[in-house]
Amino acid sequence: MEFPVQTAPACARCGDVLTTPALSPLCRACRLAPPPFVKSVAYGTYQGLMREAIHALKYDRLHPAARGLGCMLAAAMAQLAGEAPAQMLVVPVPLHGSKFAQRGFNQSRLLAAEALRFLGKSHPQWRLTLAPSTLLRLRATESQAGLTPRQRRLNVRGAFSVAEPSKVKAQHILLVDDILTTGATARAAAQALVNAGAESVWVATLARAQRAQGFGRRLAFEDRSFESEDADDLELVGRAARGDAQHAAGPSSLHQQSPF
Repeated sequence: MEFPVQTAPACARCGDVLTTPALSPLCRACRLAPPPFVKSVAYGTYQGLMREAIHALKYDRLHPAARGLGCMLAAAMAQLAGEAPAQMLVVPVPLHGSKFAQRGFNQSRLLAAEALRFLGKSHPQWRLTLAPSTLLRLRATESQAGLTPRQRRLNVRGAFSVAEPSKVKAQHILLVDDILTTGATARAAAQALVNAGAESVWVATLARAQRAQGFGRRLAFEDRSFESEDADDLELVGRAARGDAQHAAGPSSLHQQSPF
C-alpha cells in the first residue's frame, strides 16, 4: 500500500508547494503574512490512502490505525530533529468540549502519544514532553472542510487560549495535528501560544493538503501486521531523521506497516 508524498519544492515555512521556487524559499502567503510558527512539516499529502486512513481513525473510530499513523507522524517530527530545540513541549491541537463528547477522543492527542513512543526509542536525546492540556478551544468552531481560506481564518480567530500561561512561558512548543490545509488552525493555535509567552512554536502534522500540483512520487509500504516489532517501525523514523523522507533529495522508499 502506498501513501502519497510531496515531490515539488516546498515553502520553507509552511510546507506548501512553491509555484516559483527560484524566486523565494517562501510561498506568497508566508511572505505577505509570516505565520507565528517557525516551521511546519508533514509526513505526506492529504489524498488517497492517507485521507482514507485519517478518516478511518477520526470518523470510523478505528483506533488501531493510530499506531501506524503515529509512526508516520513520528517520521514527520523527526525531520525537525537537530533543527528544532533539544527540549520541547508537544501540544496537540485540542477539540472543543462538545466535539470531544461527540467523538469520544482527540485524534491529535492519540497520534502525538503514539509518535512520542516511537521517538523515545529512535531519538532518546530529544526531550519531548506531551502536554495535552496546554491549549484550550474556547468555542465550537464550524468544520473547516469546505470553507474558503478567508472563512477558515475567521472561523478559528480567537478560538484558542492557553490554560496556564506560566507553563509555556519561555518554552519551545511542538504543535501537533492530523492535517494542515491553509494553515489557519495552526496559525491561530500558534498565535495563542506565542501570546502566552512561548519562545517558539513549530508544527508537525500527518498530512498537508496542497493548494498546487506537484506530488507524483509515492512512498511504498509493505502490508505488515500491527503486531510487528517496534524495530521495524523505527526504521521509518530513523530514515526520516537522516533526510530520506518527504523533503529528501533523490528517490527513496520507506517501508512501514499500513493501517489497513
